[in-house]
Amino acid sequence: MSQSNSPREGSISQIRLELGNETETNVESSKEVNLQLLARSGGDEKIVKTKQCWPKVAAVLFGGALVSTMALILLLIAKDGGLAQKNKGRAESKSDEPINVIFMISDGFGPASETLARQYYQTMNGLKVNWRSPLDEMLVGSSRTQSSDSLITDSAAGATAFSCGLKSYNGAIGVTDDKRPCGTILEAAKKKGMYTGLVSTSRITHATPGSFAAHVIDRNMEDLIAEYLIGNYSLGRTVDLMLGGGYCKFVPSTEMNGCRMDNRNLLKEAINNKGFNVIQTRKEFEQLEHRLPLLGLFTASHMNYEIDREKLKEPSLAEMTEKALSILKKQSKRDETSFFVMIEGSRIDMAAHSNDPAAHLQDILAYWKAIDVSKQFVNANPNTVLISVSDHETGGVTLARQLNKEYPEYLWNPHVLHNVKNSSETVSKYLYNIDSDIPTISSYKLKYDLLKSTILPKWYGIKDYTEEEVVNLANTTDIVELRQHLSDLVSTRAQIGWSTHGHSAVDVNLYAYGYKASQLRGNVENTDVGKFVKDILSLDLDYISKIIANDPVSQKTGYRADKWQGRDLSRLDLVDVDAIVHRF
Repeated sequence: MSQSNSPREGSISQIRLELGNETETNVESSKEVNLQLLARSGGDEKIVKTKQCWPKVAAVLFGGALVSTMALILLLIAKDGGLAQKNKGRAESKSDEPINVIFMISDGFGPASETLARQYYQTMNGLKVNWRSPLDEMLVGSSRTQSSDSLITDSAAGATAFSCGLKSYNGAIGVTDDKRPCGTILEAAKKKGMYTGLVSTSRITHATPGSFAAHVIDRNMEDLIAEYLIGNYSLGRTVDLMLGGGYCKFVPSTEMNGCRMDNRNLLKEAINNKGFNVIQTRKEFEQLEHRLPLLGLFTASHMNYEIDREKLKEPSLAEMTEKALSILKKQSKRDETSFFVMIEGSRIDMAAHSNDPAAHLQDILAYWKAIDVSKQFVNANPNTVLISVSDHETGGVTLARQLNKEYPEYLWNPHVLHNVKNSSETVSKYLYNIDSDIPTISSYKLKYDLLKSTILPKWYGIKDYTEEEVVNLANTTDIVELRQHLSDLVSTRAQIGWSTHGHSAVDVNLYAYGYKASQLRGNVENTDVGKFVKDILSLDLDYISKIIANDPVSQKTGYRADKWQGRDLSRLDLVDVDAIVHRF
């Protein structure tokens, strides 16, 4: 069959043909105009011919210009398409260098919390409505969160889904549903020769960091988790760098600020037997050189909320992130390998458990700063992928609140959060300690006066308090009730709602940036996030699981659970409340 020689529809040849036909039509239609020109010129054909030629010239010029423009557009489209395809191919192709993974977890951070932080930041800084946060810029999808035994997960099962790539029960730390150790992506990365790190604003033995390097059947077995972290058992030391809180889990309770249930001092063991460099102060952190292995623990228990953090004593999450990435990059580059690091914004979750919107907000903003640090690292090191995801949402937070039986107002008030200077956790401990130190009658009067003169107007920025609110707070002696009353004062005025003091089942946002980040697009299971890391690093988790099959998963000594909302008063002496609140 002979091929047609006619121009293809949409081709440059077809465009030229159509322009030529249009030009001829325009010239023919001008004959009538020419007769009129001839009559008005007194029969001078020179004038007529001169005027008659302009339609032809104009048509040719217009046609030529349009052809050139269309050709240029087609060329740019082709070039841009080729460039886009080239960039896509580069992003999806294998890197010439070993791949780094920055795995960030925003504990308890749901979609509404991102909106809360964004709208607060926009409002207080006068930004345009289309401004995007550091996380908004890297949103790729969402992650489902349920565990194997509940539609609502806890942090242990959520982190185990990421670290082992499998579903397990609530409370499980690096173990399967039948309570067998499961190899983690951090352990497999270390076995492959990569450097590894854990950074957290909680105790480093807490559920999320623990799930990447330990294997226990109950998340409260933190004494055993600490033993795993310093390198006991089959794999030896698997974590090269740790920064966070919780040195009490490494020191026996017979020593100052210790809380281990046995008599072992794991800090000394880490130094003497495992070669760790141990630091505990801000000064040591600032003077830190690129030496591994490193264990930096800056508080006895969890690090303070960002809103309470003493900047001269505790590094921020962003500062710890920057330090960790710098050290891991230098060491891995020296050894021609790469690194895996898990970085957790832990206390976003704990503030939501207390329904404390101001503390929740400030820890989100601190997490944003750590995200910015990590994105800059990816920009400078394109062989790196940054993942940010939550294990679950906490608090069931909503940016709307029904205040009475009437039809509600369509508003919430971000500026209310701007005035808050301390977390409800810190202020409730301050008020509780007054009850502990002073007889009841005197303590009521002191609390009443402090609430009216200082706590409400200066620490919370609340000047429209009612007498009923002040009396209620002054009469409350239970620390958890105090915390809730204080949080509710702020939430009500900001018109922020909470549906629970626990977790919820909603899907959480999934963010990714850098190497092969597009592979995480869409709605995925939390286990798929861990499997993505396993695949791009070519890790063998089954091999690790076989090695650790006989490692202990149960703590021999007793252990106690964290009480709901921190009702465990034995931890009160671990926080220097006066040093925090006296700043204001």
